[in-house]
Amino acid sequence: MSSESISRRGFLSAAPVAAAAREPVVVPSVIVQEARIQSEPLRIVTMYAFEPEEVRRIQEAASPARVEIVIARTREEFRRQLSEAEVVYGSLSGADLDYAPKLQWLQAGAAGVEWMDARLRSSPVVVTNCARIFAPGISETAIGMLLCLTRGITKYYFPQFLQRQWKPVGSPKSADYMELAGRTMGIVGMGGIGMAVARRAYYGFDMRIVGTDARPIPRPEFVAELRDPGWFDEMVPQVDVLVAAAPHTPQTDRMFNERVFRRMKRTAYFLALSRGQLFDDMALVRALKEGWIAGAGLDVFPQEPPPSDHPIFDCPNVVMTMHTSGWGPERQRRLIEFFAENVRRYVHGLPLINVVDKQRGY
Repeated sequence: MSSESISRRGFLSAAPVAAAAREPVVVPSVIVQEARIQSEPLRIVTMYAFEPEEVRRIQEAASPARVEIVIARTREEFRRQLSEAEVVYGSLSGADLDYAPKLQWLQAGAAGVEWMDARLRSSPVVVTNCARIFAPGISETAIGMLLCLTRGITKYYFPQFLQRQWKPVGSPKSADYMELAGRTMGIVGMGGIGMAVARRAYYGFDMRIVGTDARPIPRPEFVAELRDPGWFDEMVPQVDVLVAAAPHTPQTDRMFNERVFRRMKRTAYFLALSRGQLFDDMALVRALKEGWIAGAGLDVFPQEPPPSDHPIFDCPNVVMTMHTSGWGPERQRRLIEFFAENVRRYVHGLPLINVVDKQRGY
């Protein structure tokens, strides 16, 4: 094997380091091998319509190595271009691997990778995701939803606005409104989204934060308790806000169900931020209509978009956005900067950021 091949592929041995870090701003302390720039360009194939300026930024990050980004317009063109692809940006099926004999690295364009099939999972292709890239906007939306619910804005005052009315609901001492300070938020999944929501809730609203995560990660100073998923059942009845921020895996599928909603406080709120498949939508409708919980904020849904006759639209104590909470120009800038940094690392033989454990699914 040539030294050039080793230098480009040396990051494979550092995958566990990058996977443990999972932090776009952290520079690893271990350099796998000083790269020697190859004479041929690195070919990246994608169906994502990068703008010319975005392509330039990615190419400049890899300098002095040459990077060629091929944007395919159709699936057929994509498969034709895979023959020379060393890197793919976007998604890939196991069947696509037959067309990609040189493929080493897949950079997913999203944080979730539940779309990976068995063949891709078992292949040697390294997969990285966009964990933490979209978290700032998602966490801000989560807080906005929560305030709409706890301050009666959605339930009481949006309907009034549509009727061109303005009148107070309740009294200065009524339970129609809830302050967040001193309340407890429980977060399932302390990855990028969960951590961002926790920071904003703790530092911005003086909430007590508890949570669960399947990884043995250190507990941040703004989190009072952080335990493994086995603590979930004990945590649920304690919290005033329950947040679904976990990846979708066989273990988390529909984990927020009737049993969970019935165990929540009647004054508690549910926020779904990561994947709609984590909760049972019909159980949630019953919980909202029958008063098992006080309300819900949803950026994701099991079926997107939900059909127009879905009973979730009849619930006055719910606020929804259409899986858009992570959108915005800042998000796009972070995405390009992140991918450019990973391309730079790849061509110089450095550990990649956000390496996915393909068997665990995150």
